[in-house]
Amino acid sequence: MTQDSSTASRLAQLQRIESSKIFQIAVISIIVLSALAIGAKTYELPPYVEQSLIVMDKAVTLFFLAEILLRFAVCQDKKRFFNNGWNIFDTIVVLGSLIPLDNSEAVLLGRLLRVFRVLRLVSVVPELRFLIDSLLKAIPRMSYIALLMFIIFYIYGAMGSMFFAAIDEALWGDVAISMLTLFRVATFEDWTDIMYATMDVYPLSWVYYLTFIFLTAFVFLNMMIGSILEVMGEEKNALQTKQAHDEREHMSQQLVMVQQQLDELKSLVKDQALRR
Repeated sequence: MTQDSSTASRLAQLQRIESSKIFQIAVISIIVLSALAIGAKTYELPPYVEQSLIVMDKAVTLFFLAEILLRFAVCQDKKRFFNNGWNIFDTIVVLGSLIPLDNSEAVLLGRLLRVFRVLRLVSVVPELRFLIDSLLKAIPRMSYIALLMFIIFYIYGAMGSMFFAAIDEALWGDVAISMLTLFRVATFEDWTDIMYATMDVYPLSWVYYLTFIFLTAFVFLNMMIGSILEVMGEEKNALQTKQAHDEREHMSQQLVMVQQQLDELKSLVKDQALRR
């Protein structure tokens, strides 16, 4: 019983360290430092600075390795640790960072994974992780909106090629080129120059452009934003429910630990009473 209590106490202490703000700030600071070091390596630097960056890169790699091992140690269900996609991503990046850069065959992979260490900032900051999770879950809904946008682009592209190809072959030569031109129009990149060029031949062609911009830049864009906000609201409610459930489980674990300590105290008191 005493050994189990000691193990639980050490685990609780590691959990407090892993969830503490100081530790989280330290992890974020190391990630930012690693990002700055990666950017610095793209410049011409003195030899002593390059050597310092190499030493710092090894220290950062060891820190990340210790951090991922700590997170794995405090996880109560080790089998479920890799059910989390962010844990898998962090583990791959950390293990990939262990690839020595002097290995010519794996140097490119090692450098790429070191660049991806910057993305660990997303997995460490809960707010950024929440945004990415919401965006990924909104993709299935956004795909239908994107399909509808493609249909509109195709229809308008075919119309533009039929009517405006004789005016400017480079912009309206075929459907594919017309769709690229319409993408330029949808992003408002000098779209008025394109419109005025066709209005010289077709004065009412402004209707074509304005209706297209209204559909793509206003209707579909707002639909995209609305679907993302809806998913974010659902994710926020689910996160709040999960946090409430975790708090109840934490309280129950604390009560179990207190009960175990009380049982140990009772057994000690009984032993002392029997000795007397």
